[in-house]
Amino acid sequence: MSRPKLVLANKRYSSWSLRPWLVATHFGIAFDEIPIDLASPTLKADILTWSPSGRVPCLIDGEAKVWETLAIIEWWAESRPDLAIWPKDRLARAHARAVSNEMHAGFMALRSACPMNLRRSFPWRDWGGAAAARDVARIEALIAEARGRFGAGGPFLYGAFSAADAMYAPVAYRLAGYSWPVSDVTRAWMDVLFALPAVAAWATGAAAETSYVADDEIDFAE
Repeated sequence: MSRPKLVLANKRYSSWSLRPWLVATHFGIAFDEIPIDLASPTLKADILTWSPSGRVPCLIDGEAKVWETLAIIEWWAESRPDLAIWPKDRLARAHARAVSNEMHAGFMALRSACPMNLRRSFPWRDWGGAAAARDVARIEALIAEARGRFGAGGPFLYGAFSAADAMYAPVAYRLAGYSWPVSDVTRAWMDVLFALPAVAAWATGAAAETSYVADDEIDFAE
């Protein structure tokens, strides 16, 4: 039987591709990468070759085709119940799923003001005004709550690394890359996340990329 195929976009830019890739890589789930270059002149056709939504990531696993980030993570969690992709404790798992879905559906002001770009960094300024600041305050509150209620068993959001950490990994890159001032709790979580081998491997892949996507390279005035 062939290995699952994970169709994803540039590691430099694609926050949604990062999330399921990070889960699979950290937990040792074997898969083949199908990279899609966001700068390709045939981008839409390239993606539609694999993904019926016209977006990435998309997982092809045997007869299953799963084209949405959280759905891919849930597919792997169901396929490998031996792995703690979600926290084993029921209350922690419910909380982790809630905060992951909140990330999935929200924080648009921060996303718009601070696109993920792993090869650039910027000094602090008032990114995105009050709306982005509210997003960051909410994110920090969620991180503090997860760490305070469920994080006693380790340094990640729910102690051990889980899908929730993967869902929030692009935010960690945004907070670091745009020099957001954050609490000690948030900073400590970001530090252990960036030290995770799977996260470091993604960053290494991003550093090797040469593709340039103008829409994600906003020319911020110093």
